[in-house]
Parts: sequence; C-alpha cells; structure tokens
Amino acid sequence: MSGSLPSGPPSDPKPATCATNSPDETATTSTTTTPSTPEVSSLSPVQIPLSWPPDSSLTLDWIQNLIAAFDWSSKNLPHLNSLQSSLIDDCNENSKVVVVGDVHGQLHDVLFLLQDAGFPCEDRFFVFNGDYVDRGAWGLETFLLLLAWKVFLPQRVYLLRGNHESKYCTSVYGFEKEVLAKYGDKGKHVYRKCLGCFEGLPLASIIAGHVYTAHGGLFRSVSITPSKRTKGKKNRRISLNSETKLLCLGSLEELSKARRSVLDPPWEGLNLIPGDVLWSDPTMKSGLSPNTERGIGLLWGPDCTEDFLKKFQLKLIIRSHEGPDAREKRPGLGGMDEGYTIDHVVPSGKLITLFSAPDYPQFQATEDRHKNKGAYIVLKPPRFDVPEFHSFEAVTPRPVVKAYYDYEDVIDSDEELDLASMVTST
Repeated sequence: MSGSLPSGPPSDPKPATCATNSPDETATTSTTTTPSTPEVSSLSPVQIPLSWPPDSSLTLDWIQNLIAAFDWSSKNLPHLNSLQSSLIDDCNENSKVVVVGDVHGQLHDVLFLLQDAGFPCEDRFFVFNGDYVDRGAWGLETFLLLLAWKVFLPQRVYLLRGNHESKYCTSVYGFEKEVLAKYGDKGKHVYRKCLGCFEGLPLASIIAGHVYTAHGGLFRSVSITPSKRTKGKKNRRISLNSETKLLCLGSLEELSKARRSVLDPPWEGLNLIPGDVLWSDPTMKSGLSPNTERGIGLLWGPDCTEDFLKKFQLKLIIRSHEGPDAREKRPGLGGMDEGYTIDHVVPSGKLITLFSAPDYPQFQATEDRHKNKGAYIVLKPPRFDVPEFHSFEAVTPRPVVKAYYDYEDVIDSDEELDLASMVTST
C-alpha cells in the first residue's frame, strides 16, 4: 500500500536501548500521576545555542540536551510575542506501543509524558495523533522535539497529522505568529518549512493489524473518475461519481490513495478523505452525516464504528481531536476530565477519544478552568488491542508567557468555521 498507509517499514539502523526512566511494568489499566515541578537554575545547565550534529547523526545525549534546552529556555529566556510509513507491524512479544493525543504546544506536559511513559526505544513505539501546535505557547519547541525523535528513531516514532497542522489553523490559533516571533527575519522561511513538514505527515496508522488511529477518525468513500481533458496534465479535471452523493464509509485502500499534501480546503474531490480524517467526530446517533457543528468532515454513529471494525478485522479505534471544551458542547458523549473517553462499545471492539493536553487550553478567557487531566494509552502484546490508560495532571507552575493569538475572540475550531476564509488562506 502507498500514500497514507504504506507498508514495509525497515528496521531502525541503530535502535536505542530502553531508558531506565520507564514506568512501573506492573501498572494497572488506569493510573493517574501527579507531576513534580523540577527545580530550575538561573544559569543555563545545558549546551546553548543548539547546533545540529556535524555528521547529522542524532544521539540520545543530543535529544536529552534538546529537551533540557527547551525546558530551561522556556523558563529563563525573555518571552517574545509579536511521508513515511504508518503501518506498524514489526511489534514483537517485548514491544509496547504508546499512543498520544493532542498536545497543543504544551511543552512541559510533553516532557513529563515522555519521562513517565519512557523514551522511545527498540521495544517502545510511539504514535502521536496530531495537533502538536497552536494555542499553547511552545508549539515550535514541541514540534521540533518530536521531529528530532522521528529522525533519531524513524521506525519507532510515528507523527500523524492533526487538523491544526494546516495553514489556516496555524494562522488563526497562534503557531505562525509564534514562529515569526522566535525566528525574527528568518521566521517566514521556518514557517514555510513547518508547513512542508505538515504536508508529509501520515493521516492514520494501523498498529499490529488490530488498532486504527487517526486524529479525527472515520471517513467517507469517494469514487472519482477523470473527465474528458485536452492534451497536457494542466488541464486534467476530476469529477465525482453520482454515487458519492450518498454517504458511506470509505476503505483502507481508499485511504492509502488519498492525497495528504493538501493543507487547506477546498474540501472536494480527492481532498474529501483527508478532510474527514482530520475533522470528523463520533456521535451516539446512528449513521453517517455531515458534521454541521464544525462545517467540515463527518459525524458517525456506533453502527459505523462496528461496520469499520468488523470489515477490516480491527479491535480498536483511537482518535483525538476533542478536548474538554469541545466535549462540553457534545450531549450524549463523555467529558474529558481524565484525558480519555470510551465513546462506542460495539460487538467488534471500542472507539476511544484520547486527549493528552492537561489543564487545557493554556490560555482561557474565563476564570473557571476545565482542569482536565491528560492521558496516554499503552498497548501491549500479544494483540495490542487492550488499552492501558495513564492519566496525568499538568506540570505546574507554567512559565508566565503571553499568547500568540487572540484567545478571547477567536472562534473555536470545534464550532462551525468560516470556510471561505480557509480557502483564501491557502
């Protein structure tokens, strides 16, 4: 398979041995951890400025210095304000897979999560389910850190795309302004490079043949046929077949062929599947319908979850995309107090929503905060289909910073968006 779900991942050239900071192997299926706040020296304890290794070969020491540098800098430096494989099939009897939901630039919570779960290594895979940037003040550091892990262990770290890995969202919810502020006159170039990375991120993953993960979730079937065209590729046109007017679930084969290089709308033709995967939400109402709440993507019911799991012989769907603020507006579905919810329980398995940003959002217009926990999931052999939920509280205190976006007036991404402005932003 190619595209969103290519097959045949090679083994890592130099897999790391597991670090000693892994969690207790006898952890129960649901745990909650209260992070401690590390003491921070006023003098830099790390190598700053950061420099790329001369031979372009990353090491564990280099990444640990990167973690320390980001952590120290966020608390001590002045605050500025102005495609690869996603078919994870080389797990063995000693492997664990850690699945992470939205993190939204909350760097210090990500650093804690990595310490709590244990660093990626030969027998510990990580699947990040998108939304690395926006809203939080350290989206750039968060994304660069995860990219460093990806370069260091390319077949152990999987970075999927979220709906906020787009030009529209990053221009509205802070990431673009963050990059421009932190990189100055080189900011536009760095921002374009980040957008290029977003285009290459996979849309979904299949873990050990039993678990499907994607940021938003399920997607429609789209049948396309090329229309008559004149000579030359520039004049090629794609038209939808009439049967696509009736919504039905798409297949993994269609997902593997979907375009993932599109950053923003128009959501039509070949762009429909990535739009669904990134923006769709579950509901307790049966069937498949347009997601009128967001204005993008789909809503799917328990019957669709059962159909998808049964058809592709899966046991779990793990998606993200909805934090505590979004779930307040979703009657019939559980809240996000613990960092996860089990939304559908059907004969073939379960649908889980996972959110890994505690005390979210970082910036909030009201005094009453959600004070939600974040969570990550650990999957273990032999089938990797029984989730262990690990909830954790936010690292406190957060360094005092200002937001990179107008969080008091900006529209929430879980509300109906201005599609016209999304199109013109491309």
